Amino acid sequence: MARNVLGGELQTCGTDPMTGFYRTGCCDTGAEDAGVHTVCAQVTAEFLEFSVGRGNDLSTPRPEYGFAGLQPGDRWCLCADRWVEALAAGVAPPVVLEATHARTLDWVDLGDLRRHAVQTT
Repeated sequence: MARNVLGGELQTCGTDPMTGFYRTGCCDTGAEDAGVHTVCAQVTAEFLEFSVGRGNDLSTPRPEYGFAGLQPGDRWCLCADRWVEALAAGVAPPVVLEATHARTLDWVDLGDLRRHAVQTT
């Protein structure tokens, strides 16, 4: 069973759009996932613009891949190192801790993740 950064069972990040390296809705990872898509983020307009500038356009639909493009507020499994880059640039999107894979802690301090946690009611 995959674990999240809080030590509990990894929860679903998002299914509309379907996310995750394995397109299961979870930010699970494995040997095939060279990018380590483990951070469950709720993307913002600022982050999407930043990502385009880093060579990864997540906003433009790519129907040939069944990808409708992301909108602010969508949840998406991001590469751990890209989230760290966004953090350094001041545009890190909020994260869903329960849906962020424990392997993320190889790149990111839990305190930084907690400071950027999605606020739930």
